[in-house]
Amino acid sequence: MIIGITGSSGAGKSTVCEILKKEYNAQIIDADKISKQLSKKGTVYLEEIVEKFGKEILLENGELDRKKLAEIIYSSNEKREILNNCTLKHIKEKIKEEVEKLKNNKKIIAIDAPLLFEAKLDEICEFVIAVISDNFEVQIERITKRDGITEEQAMARLKAQKPNDFYTQKSRYVIVNNGKIEEVEKQIMSLWGQSKLPLLS
Repeated sequence: MIIGITGSSGAGKSTVCEILKKEYNAQIIDADKISKQLSKKGTVYLEEIVEKFGKEILLENGELDRKKLAEIIYSSNEKREILNNCTLKHIKEKIKEEVEKLKNNKKIIAIDAPLLFEAKLDEICEFVIAVISDNFEVQIERITKRDGITEEQAMARLKAQKPNDFYTQKSRYVIVNNGKIEEVEKQIMSLWGQSKLPLLS
């Protein structure tokens, strides 16, 4: 069983995935972690990004300067689209490889990907869960703590991303994560009942 987990930055997808892993023995494939692995110095992935955006996105040691790249793509829809066109194919291919490795272990596989629909990864999922927060301040706080950026930078990222409706309208289920773990756990338990998924251990 393959399910998709998606939503905007700071929506609380990681928390949902942690609960799925701990309580339901789900195997998590994290698109952001895969992106970081693929963008190491010397990879084709990084070379293609440098070709599009120039060497100014590199640190002195030749590794990707993620904060610099984020500043560029979140200030321009066009540049963000260029990056997605450049990188999504690599991320999608790697995720499919990971799915192939895991699909025979009789566990639920959850693909955690903010650009799940853009990469058309929903096509390999049984269903998709949209994780959203209807508290803008909570999302800002999550992003600033996670990425070590200012509130203004976090706000710019959120404004550049798709609204909650984009995710909820395309997903079968919705989980609202405003920070209370107990509430999220209740929603997941209810969702599991609706979806009739087995409680694997």
